[in-house]
Amino acid sequence: MAKDPRSHVDSSTPITGTVHKRSWWVRFVIERDAGARFRFVAIQTPRGSVLARRLGVDVANPETIVAIINGRAYFKSDATIRVLVDLPRWSWSQILLLLPRGARDWAYDRIAPNRYRLFSRNENCLVPTSSIAARFDS
Repeated sequence: MAKDPRSHVDSSTPITGTVHKRSWWVRFVIERDAGARFRFVAIQTPRGSVLARRLGVDVANPETIVAIINGRAYFKSDATIRVLVDLPRWSWSQILLLLPRGARDWAYDRIAPNRYRLFSRNENCLVPTSSIAARFDS
């Protein structure tokens, strides 16, 4: 599902509900996004919480990631798939959009709360190079 974020976001911005320098998802995207198309903002930051509130995401208990791509906000499975599609060698994932959103979001809602158990929690913070650090909004 896409919403108008009613803000001026120039680049693709996934809003994560975790401290993004520990996030498996953020590291996954950074490692594959050689063109540095995606920028990141954590919901705990002032900008992240303002964007989340504008988009109707509960800042205290976010149950979704948000990806703002070309000025449109996507949530849950839509956000995940839209980000994947824009990564090199992941365009095939667009086929997942053929599945009903309800089914995709049902799976998302089951995986998201178990993500640390499924994908392991990274206790080490990413120590970004200056080029990677520039991709994090605060």
